[in-house]
Amino acid sequence: MQVIEDRKQRMPEHSYTTQLFQGGTGKIADKLLEETEELIEAANETEGDPRHSMIHEAADLIYHLFVMLAHRDVRLADVEAELARRFGISGLDEKAARSSQRQP
Repeated sequence: MQVIEDRKQRMPEHSYTTQLFQGGTGKIADKLLEETEELIEAANETEGDPRHSMIHEAADLIYHLFVMLAHRDVRLADVEAELARRFGISGLDEKAARSSQRQP
């Protein structure tokens, strides 16, 4: 994350990360969708061992996720805190609690 935050502050020329930041949320979101699809395709490979492809695509997805978080000023520590808050709570219970909070 530090390298991505540094790119955000300095915005160096000839940097892919800079291009993503300049493209804004839409461009970063498009890349997140693309990389998610590629990871799913790798997971569904039936020939050989998909592990190498999955590692490559997961790294791409995580990188673009980190760029989006940085772009929207969300710190990784904030995400970690949210995960810690959920620890020990059933995923179904947590989802139900979110649904009931949205209803008027």
